[in-house]
Amino acid sequence: MQAELVLDARNGTGESPVWHAAEQALYWVDIPARALNRWHASEGHAQWHADEMIACIAPRADLPGAWIAGMESGIFSLQPQADGTLAATSLAPVAHAAPAMRFNDGRCDRQGRFWAGTMLLDMAAGARVGRLYSYRKGSDNATLQLDDLIVPNGLAFSPDGRTMYLSDSHPSVQAIWAFDYDTETGTPSNRRLFVDMKPLPGRPDGAAIDVDGCYWICGNDAGLVHRFTPDGRLDRSLEVPVKKPAMCAFGGPALDTLFVTSIRPGGIDLADQPLAGGVFALRPGVQGVPEPTFGS
Repeated sequence: MQAELVLDARNGTGESPVWHAAEQALYWVDIPARALNRWHASEGHAQWHADEMIACIAPRADLPGAWIAGMESGIFSLQPQADGTLAATSLAPVAHAAPAMRFNDGRCDRQGRFWAGTMLLDMAAGARVGRLYSYRKGSDNATLQLDDLIVPNGLAFSPDGRTMYLSDSHPSVQAIWAFDYDTETGTPSNRRLFVDMKPLPGRPDGAAIDVDGCYWICGNDAGLVHRFTPDGRLDRSLEVPVKKPAMCAFGGPALDTLFVTSIRPGGIDLADQPLAGGVFALRPGVQGVPEPTFGS
């Protein structure tokens, strides 16, 4: 299956793609550029910048055009402005476990609660200071749900919302876990190993869920997107023309296009992957699940 180039975005770290069904547009972030991006098939590419790095986003149900986001110092509401900036309102500041941390991967559960993990900027240090938080509409604080993580990633929820998935991308971990998820209270339990990625190509990065309940996750460093069945079996692997796919999301009018963002590493020769940092589209032959909005 041939991956189609959607945009030669040259993102430093393209992350958190979200299909906005009402606009028929794809949104995503470039973390080091502190940028929110939008792509529409006929309207092209637009970009807005914030004062902090933006790591993960979800659309707000109660405020048209606005987004909830995990950033450097906490969880914010972002509103794109006509001058290319983002008006940011702090919703829940976070006291990180160590200096020089930021949020990383995140999304909403099926009930509209926002979930996001934190990590040390110096990923190579391997420090287990990463945490996973949840945030409910109207709250002044984010709730600590899990700790002892290095690079929390791969957050996703099954179509019925009763299973939560989480990965840790660090080379020393490379694991994906599944949890039972109480949809009433927003509480995960019964943590168990879903997939050990160490024997497989690529480190587990950002993920998506399809209508069959299968879990799609980017194999960072391997140029692959893997699909795992609900029982943890590797079903297929699709190639993208870059080494570091970062996160995937279903979109398009029928939710049957798998969009993939990627990373453009600095300081190395990219002659073998000139499209690194681009956004790609795959046609996997399955449909995705609509992305929940915050506070829905």
